[in-house]
Amino acid sequence: MKSYLITDPKYFSDNPKIFKQTLENSLKLHKIDFACFRDKTSTNFEKLAKLFLDTCNEFKIKNIYLNSNIQLAKDLNFDGVHLNSTQFEKIGFAKSLNLKTIISCHNHKELKLAFDKKVDFVTYSPIFDTPNKGEEKGIEDLKQTIKEFKSLNIFALGGIINDIQVNKISQTNAYGFASIRYFIASN
Repeated sequence: MKSYLITDPKYFSDNPKIFKQTLENSLKLHKIDFACFRDKTSTNFEKLAKLFLDTCNEFKIKNIYLNSNIQLAKDLNFDGVHLNSTQFEKIGFAKSLNLKTIISCHNHKELKLAFDKKVDFVTYSPIFDTPNKGEEKGIEDLKQTIKEFKSLNIFALGGIINDIQVNKISQTNAYGFASIRYFIASN
């Protein structure tokens, strides 16, 4: 099962020195297969995105994504872009730039649309209770969703903060799990 680290300035900081140290700690402590720079608030977004990319490359991370900003992902040479659930119409543009695509999905309608648009990966959330993200879907819903959408590479996302939850997800045939807090919990 693949692991997918996602950043958030609440936990990683927008101070470049603190950001880099926090990211390095996470990359040293965990086996990371995918990593995404996600920051919706910092004024130094581009500088932090470049720092994120460089640090992930130092640690030989193979799948490095930028959240939402397709052109910047291309300009900085990210591997791909993680689109939010309002950006389905931008999948084709991202693919035309040879970027791998991940899109956030929260229901079966969005998953079907992601499949139809030939997205590379999806996150499906929230699996567990997460602040301000609506009612948790739970493991049984995740299992059924994976059965229904066999050909989608689904990352479970939402409220994943410990190994017990990761183990439960590993028993569902999910492609992987994605988290912010899981990867910083032991820093």
